[in-house]
Amino acid sequence: MIWFQVHLCPSVMSVNALLRCTTRSQRKQVTTYLVQQRALSAAEAVNALRPFYFAVHPDFFGQFPREREVNENSLKRLNGYLENLQKPGSNLVRPVELTFYVRDTKENTEKQTGVCSGFTGFRSVSFILHTKDVLSTVMNVLTSCSLPVEHMKEFEGSFGTSKSVPDRGVSFYRPIKWDKSYYTFTGFRDLEQELQQARRMEPTLHGWLRNSEPEATKKHNASLPRREELSRLKKELCQTFILADIRWQRSWGVAHKCSQLQSLSRLSQQNPEDLINLQGHTVVFADQSGMNASGDVMLGTMDVHHQWTKLFQQLPSYRRLQQQTDWLKERISDLLGGSQVIHLEKLGPVQPIAEHYSTLSTFHKSLMSHHLRLHPRSMYGLTMVLENDRSTPSLHEMGHFIIPISCDPPKLQVFLQSHAPEARARSLQRNQLQMEEEKVVKLCLQRLSLRGLSKEPSVTSSQMILCCKRLIEQHSPLMQGLHVCVSHFYSVMQDGDLCIPWDWKS
Repeated sequence: MIWFQVHLCPSVMSVNALLRCTTRSQRKQVTTYLVQQRALSAAEAVNALRPFYFAVHPDFFGQFPREREVNENSLKRLNGYLENLQKPGSNLVRPVELTFYVRDTKENTEKQTGVCSGFTGFRSVSFILHTKDVLSTVMNVLTSCSLPVEHMKEFEGSFGTSKSVPDRGVSFYRPIKWDKSYYTFTGFRDLEQELQQARRMEPTLHGWLRNSEPEATKKHNASLPRREELSRLKKELCQTFILADIRWQRSWGVAHKCSQLQSLSRLSQQNPEDLINLQGHTVVFADQSGMNASGDVMLGTMDVHHQWTKLFQQLPSYRRLQQQTDWLKERISDLLGGSQVIHLEKLGPVQPIAEHYSTLSTFHKSLMSHHLRLHPRSMYGLTMVLENDRSTPSLHEMGHFIIPISCDPPKLQVFLQSHAPEARARSLQRNQLQMEEEKVVKLCLQRLSLRGLSKEPSVTSSQMILCCKRLIEQHSPLMQGLHVCVSHFYSVMQDGDLCIPWDWKS
């Protein structure tokens, strides 16, 4: 009956349709207004996150390498998440899980100075971001880390009148630098001043070595038996099961590494057939078991033998997945003029092989849907890294492209072709720097009679070269016979290794 009446009354139907259309239009306007109400510019977001940056900034974790690395990686992912929220279609941003080590500090009674009175330790905080706008994200980060949000009130007053689109392309990774009067007026901490004060308090290399060398020598001599045992176990396991190499994801101590190799050795003696599938692989002791994007077998240090054995049994399936991954890389290379997709484990968090395959598959389907094909070998010799949490393609200073998997293929083609000459120049410079770095490291080992010389992944080749040349010029006898790691801070590690900043003071 209702259907019959509707068709007899077209005027009524047209009115209802008009009402529905009007209602939708009003809802859309209200939604647009609400979005504008809560729009937060990049500069405002950086300012709002100042308490957070002050609590988690990696530069304040110089004595804690593991926590520093976690915060660096999490800040990069947060930066990418915030950048994605600024682009059109931000409702498609994937949730991201973050972990930070948050400094516990004591407030200085004179807030005008903006200086923290002391460092009392840190706590681990993990949370998931699934917010759809910058303001909600900032609030989520601050509340998750139990940081003050009172200063957010000053932004709330401007949201109602702000109609501007958020600034695009502004990095969230580090706070911007304000005039000193700004900190005096608002009472906010001046992070730049904090860092400058910390650097001024740094000792000279000679003074630090003079005070630290006895402790380092004592720890090093005590670790020698464990170092010999570590070398023996590693060589024995590699030869017995034809392993390509054995490595560690983190900078664990020698005793910790020995216990991990001893555990694997016991398993090999109890069930040697379980380790047959490891032949030809590189074994990496890591936070979790599985296979990474490079095809290395990861053994979780907190897992028991049963979990390792289960992983060994699954290795044939992992190898098939790795073959499919290699096939996708070849197809992508054919479509993009011979450029190669690579994965840099040292520059980011470990990526499981399944996640890497999913990333490659999504990117490959995007290229195929637009029938994209660059001229064969036009990009030969160039490399690229695929990322999920980035909105625009870029060229890294070391010469490789950083490409978001959601990048529009026609725009990607234009970007690659226009930046190829610069990419080749940077890649050539990178190779030259790496060759020079190898030479100066060997020379430094010989001249200073060091037992070992390494660097953290965050130290660039240029920084390492400069550091080694200065070490050779100073020629301090206090490092003789010790292991030295070039980093961003001073520290004597538990096995007597010396960590020195690459830009140490004379």
